[in-house]
Amino acid sequence: MTHCAIALSLGAALAASVGVAAQEQPAEPAAPPVLRLSLDQARERARASAPSVEEARALEEAARAEVDLSRAARRPQLELSAGYTRLSDVPELTLALPGAPPRTIFPNLPDNYRTRLDGRLPLYTGGRAGALTRAAEAEAAAAGGEVSAREADLLLETTRAYWALVTLRETERVLAESLVAYEAHLVDARNRHEAGLAARNEVLAVAVERDRAELARLRASHAAAVAEADLGRLVGAPPGTRMDPAETLAEPPTASPPLAPPGAEDTATLAAEALSRRPERAALHERIAAAEARVEAERAAGRPQVTVGAGFDYANPNRRILPPAAEWQDSWDVSLNLSWSLFDGGRGAAAARRAARRADALRRQAEDLDRRIRLEVTARALEAEAALRAVAVAARNVEAARENSRVASERHQAGVVPSSERLDAEVLLLRARLDHTEALAQLRTARAALDRARGR
Repeated sequence: MTHCAIALSLGAALAASVGVAAQEQPAEPAAPPVLRLSLDQARERARASAPSVEEARALEEAARAEVDLSRAARRPQLELSAGYTRLSDVPELTLALPGAPPRTIFPNLPDNYRTRLDGRLPLYTGGRAGALTRAAEAEAAAAGGEVSAREADLLLETTRAYWALVTLRETERVLAESLVAYEAHLVDARNRHEAGLAARNEVLAVAVERDRAELARLRASHAAAVAEADLGRLVGAPPGTRMDPAETLAEPPTASPPLAPPGAEDTATLAAEALSRRPERAALHERIAAAEARVEAERAAGRPQVTVGAGFDYANPNRRILPPAAEWQDSWDVSLNLSWSLFDGGRGAAAARRAARRADALRRQAEDLDRRIRLEVTARALEAEAALRAVAVAARNVEAARENSRVASERHQAGVVPSSERLDAEVLLLRARLDHTEALAQLRTARAALDRARGR
């Protein structure tokens, strides 16, 4: 075999072995899908996919079906029935009159066919039918208000989850940056210790602070993973999807409502706005109207009830026609019916009292809700005002801590101050940056909570 043939055979064997090895290597796991969302997009996805909102919408549709049902009770009702009956044979009744041939009066007709069309229309119900319709319409309106209230709660929950994820990832980033500074500081402390310029306790102090920062970063990472799962649940993302918020805390807040100072007049204005806009309050007042209508319906049950009925029979034989014959014959009837419950053992009065007490309980619940709304608006306005001022304070604190850290670092390099002073300055800077991040997040969520309290 020539050298060329040997080289070719070795190359083919090597290529085959490389191909087999490549086939035996496990495939790399696919990267998880990434969903990048702005806050508005996250809120819209949550609104469209939340099971709690869909549940409220289903209940609203059920309430509207109840309205149609109550209205149908006031319209004419038609019913068609048909049947067949097989009777046993019986002796026929035949009469023979003088001067006339015998005549069968009741023949033996074992096969009986019947059809009937019945119609009924309530003429007067004492106001019960109208009251039940008004109650059903009010319940449907209340169900619509419940949908709006659940959507508002969902949007607030989504907003909080969104900014929680942004905050935790920003916290993780700040801690990661501090770890880089701690590592550099630790290397410098070790070099100074080896040169005899620093004691061992300085090295240990820097190492402890570095470990604390690493532990805080790990906790922030785990908390961010939980916040990511929570946001994914709210927006209906598939399991395992990585959420990528498009907005950052560094951006200025978008258009937001004016914040209420502690003045009583401005707080009262915000509370009045909330009372006029909160969907759950509107829903509760609709339920009060429904309860009052049910009181009227229960009282109307004791009044006279008048209905008109009509029927059309087509039977073989038609038993209303004598003598019966084995042939199809028709007949009709019209009736006017009056019913009046003169004594029911107190059931009607008890039912009316029960409905009245339920309406009264709802009115008390509405009074309590108004008080809680006023308190909530006042608290949320003050929290938003405090959060806005906290952001300004935290920003100035970061600026001061950064300058203090720069000065301490320069003085440490010049040998004027010990390493502990530089370390203290770096710790203060880290805390100031974390406080600023937390203040920005609190401002975002405080504004969202104020919007929810005002019914926006």
